[in-house]
Amino acid sequence: MAFANSSVSDIIATTIQNRSGDLADNVTNNNALLRRLKERGNVKTFSGGNVILQEIMYNDSTTNNTNSYSGYEVLDVSQNSPISAAQFSITQYASAVSISGLEMLQNDSKEQIIDLLDGRMEVSEAQLMNRIGSDIYLDGTGNAGKNITGLAAAIPDAPTTGTYGGINRATYTFWRSVKYGGLADGGAAVSATNIQAYMDSLAVQLIRGTDKPDLIVTDNTYYKLYLQSLQAIQRVTETSSAGAGFASLKYYGAGMASDVVLDGGVGSAATAAHMWFLNTKYLMFRPHAARNFVPIGGERQAVNQDAVVKLIGWAGNMTSSGPQFCGVLIA
Repeated sequence: MAFANSSVSDIIATTIQNRSGDLADNVTNNNALLRRLKERGNVKTFSGGNVILQEIMYNDSTTNNTNSYSGYEVLDVSQNSPISAAQFSITQYASAVSISGLEMLQNDSKEQIIDLLDGRMEVSEAQLMNRIGSDIYLDGTGNAGKNITGLAAAIPDAPTTGTYGGINRATYTFWRSVKYGGLADGGAAVSATNIQAYMDSLAVQLIRGTDKPDLIVTDNTYYKLYLQSLQAIQRVTETSSAGAGFASLKYYGAGMASDVVLDGGVGSAATAAHMWFLNTKYLMFRPHAARNFVPIGGERQAVNQDAVVKLIGWAGNMTSSGPQFCGVLIA
């Protein structure tokens, strides 16, 4: 099929390729959780396989041979290697960038076409960032189960049931995160008066030695309640630790200090009336090495349309090696 500008396909391909590296950075920088994971080095690519394996260590009381002893007492040397792996599906995302034959004619020079494509790619990039930024709060069942397995699966409102990463929480208690409900556990709905006490009650359940939550992400409602609870002492906002530009406060309680970050605002990405206490040491963002916001395949030309389409794609998932170190405060 002949096009008004036969070189336009190459221009689209090279323009997208030149922007793909920046897009990967922009997506992680656009979300407080993903930014923290990148800072920790927990944005780790994988290659090959039909699933993403995330290694875990746990204590199996039936095989634990650790014990005290005296003198020549016979020691228990039976097998004790509670090392396994959770497995996560490979999810895929794509956004299309297109240009018609008429637009090629109207933007005849290479520079004009690049300008047009830049504008369209900004839209596609924003859509990818917003979609992934929203889906990491969900449970992965959206769009017929093709979405990222997000926080609602890793740190659910009901952590004693269901299967996450191929491990049944009803059977393996070590794989359970912690839930604290305002009404169910605190006796009253979450408010500016009690939110700090509820946060303390949740936080103390998530500390093991030096392991403790380092990031708290929340929606508009709970961020506002926490902000109101601090107004009497005029707490200064903090924008540098969680990432430049994010509305952020500090939480000092239960022997820990964490950033409290608003991931709501316009669009409200975070789930309503939820505050996640995250130990980001045990959370990973796992893009495929060959599909990290890059062009997918060659040019796509419909037999009955004067247009060229290119796809920008991503594949991977968000994984966890220790949901028991994370928790959620709910209504």
